[in-house]
Amino acid sequence: MNTICAISTPYGSGGIAVVRVSGTNAIAMVDGLFHARKSLTEAKAYTVHYGEIRQRAEILDQVLVSVFRAPHSFTGEDVVEIACHGSMYIQQTLLQWLVDAGCQMAKAGEFTQRAFLNGKMDLTEAEAVADLIAAQTKAEKDLALSQLRGEISTELAALRERLLTFTSLIELELDFADHEELEFADRQQLFDLAQEIDTTISQLVGSFKTGNAIKQGIPVAIIGAPNVGKSTLLNALLGEERAIVSDIQGTTRDTVEDTLVLGGMLFRFIDTAGMRQTDDTIENMGIERSRQAAQKAAVIIHLQDATQPINTLSQLDSIEDKHIIHVYNKVDLMPTFVAEENCIGISAKGGKVDNLRQLLITYAEEQCNIRNAVTISNTRHYEALVRAQSAIQRVKDGLELQLSGEFLSMDLQDCLSALGEITGQITSQEVLNNIFGKFCIGK
Repeated sequence: MNTICAISTPYGSGGIAVVRVSGTNAIAMVDGLFHARKSLTEAKAYTVHYGEIRQRAEILDQVLVSVFRAPHSFTGEDVVEIACHGSMYIQQTLLQWLVDAGCQMAKAGEFTQRAFLNGKMDLTEAEAVADLIAAQTKAEKDLALSQLRGEISTELAALRERLLTFTSLIELELDFADHEELEFADRQQLFDLAQEIDTTISQLVGSFKTGNAIKQGIPVAIIGAPNVGKSTLLNALLGEERAIVSDIQGTTRDTVEDTLVLGGMLFRFIDTAGMRQTDDTIENMGIERSRQAAQKAAVIIHLQDATQPINTLSQLDSIEDKHIIHVYNKVDLMPTFVAEENCIGISAKGGKVDNLRQLLITYAEEQCNIRNAVTISNTRHYEALVRAQSAIQRVKDGLELQLSGEFLSMDLQDCLSALGEITGQITSQEVLNNIFGKFCIGK
């Protein structure tokens, strides 16, 4: 492969910048520009060297150069990382000098793609690199790290290995099709294995809801009658004046969304129009959007005015699967207020919403605990698992119907193929280009 180079630190000026070079000629190319007591071609792996980047008489910068030798590097190739000062001029000039020396500018994600192609990581681990870079919360970081450690790969590898054994036995039977009495694969054992694999895949598919919530944020809809303080509550939770607050009923006519990190988890709060009967066409459109927001939410904060409570949950459809937090606002106006069971009281206007924040954190900890189970967060993985689950279900159905090994083999191969797509054992260049094209340049 050609030797590639790119800036690996964020674009712009800074204290330092890192330029990464990878490829067969990486060390020699950088050594042609680097001047120090010792040549980089003689440097040992995992060493750092101080010197100057110089071209003829022009000194560009004083730098630190880290040397990594194949195959024990991120990409599996010789890699050199140059830590220079973060001047835009220095960065761009250094890149130009490297290109003049024979390097090619790296494409988006090309370093990680080379790591995958050189067997340093599988596709799930490569995708976890991008997720780790994009992580905005502790939960996202933890999830990406678990995938980077190969937890998904380990789980899927175990499934594929056991499936391959039975698939091979079924294929062997087909090779001896003239001897119908021969049966190398025990059908009961195969059914038990298919049942076990179906259970495991179902758990992984089910974990996507949690993984998606961690990456995209837990959607929380604030529902209630007009003037109960929904917009005030949103502002109190966010700590800023995000939504317009007014005593006029129907002020909020569309959903207002914003995000907040609580307890290391991302929440997406949706302030909705007040639920009531009205002839106002525009307001009714806002109320319909409130119902839609409630449908999409994982959590509903049912907000009521403690001084004159109005239950609006009856105006929503199909909320049985929602986590509902019953909240009474304006308790500061009622010194004798006592919250009912499973309810809390707040004063949104006074910013006293800590008890609500804690309830949300507790919910996230209970629902999005990824420490004890493999969690799927990637849509590509989810779709492949759904296909694998469909295929293994066909295997079970085929065994119950006592179908021939030829049909069983086809379904087993479909399952193996779907699982292999996740880790990259079976993939296409189009899929790879789509995945790595979403990476930042320099990673």
